[in-house]
Amino acid sequence: MSTLAPEGPAAATIATLWWVMLIGATVIFLGTMGLFVAAFRATRYRGVSVGIWIKGLGIAFPSVVLLALLSYGLMVGEALQALPARDGISIEATGRQWEWRFRHARAGAPPLESISVMHIPAGRPVDVLIRSDDVIHSFWVPVLAGKMDAIPGKTNRLRLLAPRPGRYAGQCAEFCGIGHTNNRFVVVAHDPASWARLMAPTP
Repeated sequence: MSTLAPEGPAAATIATLWWVMLIGATVIFLGTMGLFVAAFRATRYRGVSVGIWIKGLGIAFPSVVLLALLSYGLMVGEALQALPARDGISIEATGRQWEWRFRHARAGAPPLESISVMHIPAGRPVDVLIRSDDVIHSFWVPVLAGKMDAIPGKTNRLRLLAPRPGRYAGQCAEFCGIGHTNNRFVVVAHDPASWARLMAPTP
């Protein structure tokens, strides 16, 4: 469940953003602590103008770092929206108190429906169409993608990709009532043969 151990490309992008923001925050923190220490050693810096202290180090320096972080964050957001959807599929995910229901369309067969288990093909982008039947929930598979709210009366879209077959833990990330703690699910990524069998029409 660690966001810093990503498996999918979207999660990897988010993890990189986290590290970049941590580095930027650390740079600002160290600069602030440097000014704090310098204030107690003012006699050593009597020849330095007030403008350098206040305008340069106090305003310009953190502003440049924050603007750089903001720009990078906006670029990351655009990149996440632009993930390739070629050869992708769509799966409906409906949150409710306190479970997740998934609906997988199948060609020539009734949809495959499941509770607390979402099936996806490994190595292919998946658009999850996220809805809610009651209150606000939040769909989150930390190692595959970011969070997306499930809002009553609205459909949100989240794109994820599992690079290899396996099981990936997911959970509701928005407090939705007394059963929120156990409102979990699992994403099962199938290899091509297993996915073909799962999606084949039932005889």
